[in-house]
Amino acid sequence: MYRLFDHTADIGIHVEAGDLNTLFAEAACGLFAIITAKVEQVRCSESFEIEIAGSDKRYLLVDWLSELLMAFELKGLLLCQFDVVVSDSGIVASAYGEPVDFSRHQLAHEVKAITYHGLRVESSEEGWMAEVVVDI
Repeated sequence: MYRLFDHTADIGIHVEAGDLNTLFAEAACGLFAIITAKVEQVRCSESFEIEIAGSDKRYLLVDWLSELLMAFELKGLLLCQFDVVVSDSGIVASAYGEPVDFSRHQLAHEVKAITYHGLRVESSEEGWMAEVVVDI
């Protein structure tokens, strides 16, 4: 489950999940909820694979969200569903969505970058929690 929060001139994503795979998938959903006003209107008509090497979960989260942001910026893809496997050596994931269709999609915010400010990925007895701030 994710929720967005205001952060000075930026927007933060707070995520809680029972496992890392869900945590990273929910963080991605939060990112696209910032980018598009009605993410529920995005269809899962296309997919692509992402692999990211690394072991630090905080940096993996930033790299993961940055890759997704690049897919939006370079390919015009709005994404809505994510199958993520986080391991000790990195991430292997599939992302699903479709190209922006301005007759159906309304963009909400221009996300410039994923930041390291206030970055947190922590485990707890209930599962995992993350916070990341995006520059808008």
